[in-house]
Amino acid sequence: MPIHFGYAIYYVEDVAATLGYYRDAFELELRFVTDENDYGELDTGGTTLAFASNGLAQTNLDGGGGFTAIDPTTPPPGATITLVTPDVSQVFEAAIAAGGTRYVDPTTKPWGQTVGYLRDPNGILVEIASPM
Repeated sequence: MPIHFGYAIYYVEDVAATLGYYRDAFELELRFVTDENDYGELDTGGTTLAFASNGLAQTNLDGGGGFTAIDPTTPPPGATITLVTPDVSQVFEAAIAAGGTRYVDPTTKPWGQTVGYLRDPNGILVEIASPM
């Protein structure tokens, strides 16, 4: 049976506000949201970027011992949402203007790729990268 990467789901306090940020900052289209606004998906191409409420996470993960909520006042978890664009600086600045927080300004790496890091309003680390 073939396997493919289908979803990346981040747990957040306010799903609707998070979906709005990603729509405004990155022009990502809404694919789906529940009537309860506790789960939503964005169209990013081949993979689904989804957000679920911390409350839903508590329900889903309670049997496994719970989870640690993302806290924008502490260093980010060791994971990123990486969005690829040929114009890193423009997308990076638009994301900051939409409510993100500057983390590491865009820079060109020795291998030629330009990358910058910001945190979304939830504290999720977002990498903006040029194609390789």
